[in-house]
Amino acid sequence: MTTNQNEIRIKKIGTLNDLIEATRDSANFYSDAAKAVDNPDLRKLFDHMASSKNGLVGSMAKEVRAEGARPAEAGTFRGALREIYDDVRKSMGRERSDYGYVSELEKGEDQLMEAFHDVIKSESAPKELKESLRSYLPTVQAHHDTLRDRKWAMEARH
Repeated sequence: MTTNQNEIRIKKIGTLNDLIEATRDSANFYSDAAKAVDNPDLRKLFDHMASSKNGLVGSMAKEVRAEGARPAEAGTFRGALREIYDDVRKSMGRERSDYGYVSELEKGEDQLMEAFHDVIKSESAPKELKESLRSYLPTVQAHHDTLRDRKWAMEARH
């Protein structure tokens, strides 16, 4: 393996592991929210979102293993995404209403989607990584849109 190929591999593994950790944290937030909300429809939605996020984690982890590396195992990640989910955690602690959970989880969806887009748009990201992330983008976008639409519907009722 050439130095350039190894650098690409290392970048791909590191970025995927960061996104695995972010997505796993998101799944955990949905699981926690499902236990906390009163609305059975929201509980079902949050459980579905957690399950779908765990599916994304599994797919990205498979790619990391294919590179001969260990996927991230914990849901505590580095960098700017960590700050975002820390903010979501704090806000969820303050705002325990169903709308509060939807609103804060939607903010997390915004940030996770932005993280995927940032890598895809990055000039320094390896082509292989961008292609991989593009395959996950429809699911990430659907998660975002689902929470955004739910939030808007809740706002329209008030």
